[in-house]
Amino acid sequence: MAVVTSPTKAPSTRSTAPDPAWSRWANEHRKWLLAAPAMVFVAALIIFPLAWTVYLSLTDAEGSVRAESQFIGFRNYVQVLSDTDRFWPAVLRTVSFTGVALLFEVVLGMAIALLLWRPFRGQKWVRVAILMPLVATPVAVGMMWRLIFDPNIGMANQVLGWFGMGPQPWLAGQNSALPTTIFIDIWQWTPMVVLILLAGLTSLPEEPDEAARIDGASTWQRFRHITLPLMMPTVIVAILLRGIDALKTFDILYATKGKGGGSFHEVETLNVYAYGLSFDYNEYGVSSTVLIIFFLIIIGLMWVLTASRKKEANR
Repeated sequence: MAVVTSPTKAPSTRSTAPDPAWSRWANEHRKWLLAAPAMVFVAALIIFPLAWTVYLSLTDAEGSVRAESQFIGFRNYVQVLSDTDRFWPAVLRTVSFTGVALLFEVVLGMAIALLLWRPFRGQKWVRVAILMPLVATPVAVGMMWRLIFDPNIGMANQVLGWFGMGPQPWLAGQNSALPTTIFIDIWQWTPMVVLILLAGLTSLPEEPDEAARIDGASTWQRFRHITLPLMMPTVIVAILLRGIDALKTFDILYATKGKGGGSFHEVETLNVYAYGLSFDYNEYGVSSTVLIIFFLIIIGLMWVLTASRKKEANR
């Protein structure tokens, strides 16, 4: 009888030597290594234009981008910061436009989000209707409202006539142009704030509100002492995102008033002012200076709002 013997297991040839030090390091930091190419690419897209703009702000570049320029230090900054005819009025309009638009957008956004918070019949259609202004581009929105507010053939003055009111200059008026553009911005971008705040409302716990309702708290008391404090981190995020976007508004202003923000610069913000310096007057050094100052203003506001958000989150 033949005896069947099992084959002898061959010794493993796999190396038992420890991994090299660089391999262990790469494994420990793999999330950073995988993200490094994208981070370097994004950093290059941000750093190079910013560095080039800083360089131009320190030169007398004008006329042509190919023209030779000389280094003049901070002379452009002194010139811009001492300009009380165009620069500081543009700063005031930028702050006014951003502050007023942001105030109305946050208040209206919170009110609409509270209305949409609880389910009701036809809720999805109401949400679609509210989000419609976000579908169109800002330039298209600006042109549409420019026709509506036309002092001669615009529908806005026709509606006022139905109620026995006289026509208004709207965008054509020196004192009414900026409030009118603020209204256009509120009309288009309030839905964005609604989306952010509605997302925050739907994530709130229900127990505190139910306990306050059982204790007999009114609707206003529950909103003031429970809903609003819980919503503050989300509100600050909405203010941060929308505030930065409102600060650099350009397309609506240019579409409605054109070069220089109007004949009397009535809606000329810092963005419109810098655009005019670059593409109307070819003063690249001065326009770069305005942009760097504007950039520093935005960074400062971002830092303040971010610090406020961290403070609210740590409460």
